[in-house]
Amino acid sequence: MDLGLRGKRAVITGGSVGIGLAVAGGLAAEGVDLVLVARDASRLRAAGEAIAARHGVAVETVAADVAEAAGVQSVVDAVAAMGGADILVNNAGAGSNETIEEAPDAKWQFYWELHVMAAVRLARGIVPGMRARGGGVVLHNASICAAQPLWYEPIYNVTKAALMMFSKTLATEVIKDNIRVNCINPGLILTPDWIKTAKELTASTGGDWEAHLRGVAEEFAPIKRFATPEELANFFVFLCSDRASYSVGSSYFVDGGMLKTV
Repeated sequence: MDLGLRGKRAVITGGSVGIGLAVAGGLAAEGVDLVLVARDASRLRAAGEAIAARHGVAVETVAADVAEAAGVQSVVDAVAAMGGADILVNNAGAGSNETIEEAPDAKWQFYWELHVMAAVRLARGIVPGMRARGGGVVLHNASICAAQPLWYEPIYNVTKAALMMFSKTLATEVIKDNIRVNCINPGLILTPDWIKTAKELTASTGGDWEAHLRGVAEEFAPIKRFATPEELANFFVFLCSDRASYSVGSSYFVDGGMLKTV
């Protein structure tokens, strides 16, 4: 199936590991040139070189912290110097762990900047160039927690819900410019962060982190397993493509049945 993506340029935040890296690989396999963004310059460079070597696409890297306005501006400037982009994937994010009573203002503000303002600033900076190129696609990686919160990460729940609403609002504003905006809400995806957390939680009880993750999947996902980042990336790639031309302003749950409402 020709997805109509060859020769396009995509900007992916959080692009050096996990879901972002898998999306980068999936788009590169379709002939998309990439601008990968992450904080760790050496890991980012290695990821970019590996993708370029495997798929023969152009890969540029921008080491930046998109939780800061200056970091976003460095991405916007780099993309503008290349002539703009056709696809923007706002993927950078992190889980949280706190109670509402104990979490300080600074922690709320950090996640607001990372999950919401990064997307706002990148849209403000990249959409004009996308419009000039004739249109494009913006995808936001939110979470099932935007609609079905987990008790131990209230800040994550709230900011991901705000990102989902921003996605909907942006979609209505830019569809006139042939720019499609959608949001993806993943469930259990086996990222390095999940593995790291599982190893920490099981370190004092024998270290069987794989059994711990199996238990999580058994409890929360009717499909009884985690998805690989690549499985999720397939959905991102489809939504970037001409095959999803009527998908506008929606939030898609890719969660193995984890969402308990209709």
